[in-house]
Amino acid sequence: MSRDGIRPLLDWLHANLDEPLTVDDVARLAAMSPRTLARRFRDTTGTTPMRWLTHQRVTRAQQLLETTDLPVEAIARRVGLGTATNLRTHFRAETSMSPAEYRRSHRDRTRRLAS
Repeated sequence: MSRDGIRPLLDWLHANLDEPLTVDDVARLAAMSPRTLARRFRDTTGTTPMRWLTHQRVTRAQQLLETTDLPVEAIARRVGLGTATNLRTHFRAETSMSPAEYRRSHRDRTRRLAS
């Protein structure tokens, strides 16, 4: 990664959300120590690498819940959260609802707009 910022890293992470990653993995990708990564990440994004990654994964899960009929387990794997249980935990923490509630509410809203 270039020393002029973490934008290339953010782009790579966003394109590879399904990859199982630790802070050490991300630091290695960025060619930085975990501490330097944390400092630069916070300066750029306002949060930690793992919180940013989790938020991006939940956002991608929201998109998949809105646009597909994939089961929650498949969505969890596609967004890098591994299991349906893990997805439900992070999804509820971010959105205050379960993936099923989110899907149902989005579909209800879509039906109302189409009417």
